[in-house]
Amino acid sequence: MEGESRRGADAGTDNASMAFMLTAGIMEEALEKLKLLDYERDFCQRWEFRPLSRHFFAIPTNPGEQFFTFTSLAAWLFTCCGRNFEQPQEYDDPNATVSNILDEMKKLGISADFPPAKLKTGSGEQVCYVIDKLADEALISKKFLWQKPQHEQEDFEEETMEDDEAELTLNKVEEEMTDEIGEEIEEEDSYLDLAGMKQQTQMNDITDSSKPDSVMESTTDAAEWKLKVERVLLLLKVHIRTDNKDWRTHYEQMQQHSEEIKSSLTETKGHLDKLHHEISRTLEKISSREKYINNQLEHLLQEFRSLQDTLAETKERYKQGSGGVTELTKTLAQITEELESVKAQMDERGNNMTDAGPLVRIKQALTRLKQEVQQMDVRIGVVEHSLLLAKIRDRSAIREDMQASVTHAATFGDLKPF
Repeated sequence: MEGESRRGADAGTDNASMAFMLTAGIMEEALEKLKLLDYERDFCQRWEFRPLSRHFFAIPTNPGEQFFTFTSLAAWLFTCCGRNFEQPQEYDDPNATVSNILDEMKKLGISADFPPAKLKTGSGEQVCYVIDKLADEALISKKFLWQKPQHEQEDFEEETMEDDEAELTLNKVEEEMTDEIGEEIEEEDSYLDLAGMKQQTQMNDITDSSKPDSVMESTTDAAEWKLKVERVLLLLKVHIRTDNKDWRTHYEQMQQHSEEIKSSLTETKGHLDKLHHEISRTLEKISSREKYINNQLEHLLQEFRSLQDTLAETKERYKQGSGGVTELTKTLAQITEELESVKAQMDERGNNMTDAGPLVRIKQALTRLKQEVQQMDVRIGVVEHSLLLAKIRDRSAIREDMQASVTHAATFGDLKPF
């Protein structure tokens, strides 16, 4: 499991590195195309942006700055393509800005098969793709053509040893090389041991004395040697190039700049002295005019101060009066409310006094009461009649019972006379 997780992590890192290399390659190509469009002068200097680095849009560093730079650069490229695109501001809606960029790309015929949210980050493959394609369209609109590279070829002219003094023969080259080596040795090893130098010279003398005389004498023909030298001389031409990293060139540049600064300093100092004299004279004039104006306007200033005091007093009285007015306005509002309530009560009473509706309702209620009383009398009579019938029935039943008991007693002799 650990091996699989490691392999998965390695695969993820490889994919991330490949994606970064692809994005960085697109960014570098786009940057070269922007340099061909001279974006440093027309875009950076005009809109006060810093020149872009090779991986500015490839690595997410500052999303806000990168997004604003991307939108501004895209707007400038649209203008290079001949489109009227408004320069975005830093606090504009990013969704609206991205949608406008994608719409203009569709009008130019550039495919954008990715979601707009990829451009809101201000970095990544999609941002570099958009800049690269817009730079291509700008180069096409400006009719830029890629030309074949031209390599400089050095023309080797036939030269002689006596014509040009700038050409160096083998002897001169050896002499100059030995002189330079000697100077370097003297500068670097100034504290060389004299005893070592003596031992070295003695060893050289011994080696020279041990050499045979045949070797010391040359057997070559002078004419053949000259011909060989003339043939090889074209290849032995030395071009001495100045090295910018050499301290001697830096020292010469420092001296040259120092002389230029001194020469310009004298001239600039004269101009500055003159400017200082003019400024001091102008300040004196201004101070004298100021004093004159103050003297002339002294009485007006006093009147203005007195008017300001009067205005302050008037404002204070106005505040006091406005405070009383507000209190009286509140009192008036309360009285007005009470008056309206009294008016409403009076209106209700007047309406009640002049309205005959209650009297009509009373009469109707009396008639209903009379009818109900009559109905109750009838019901009472019916109840009394039913009670009377019930009483009569009870009495007849009692009499029948008494008669029956009397007859029974008479029959059986149980009934005693009174």
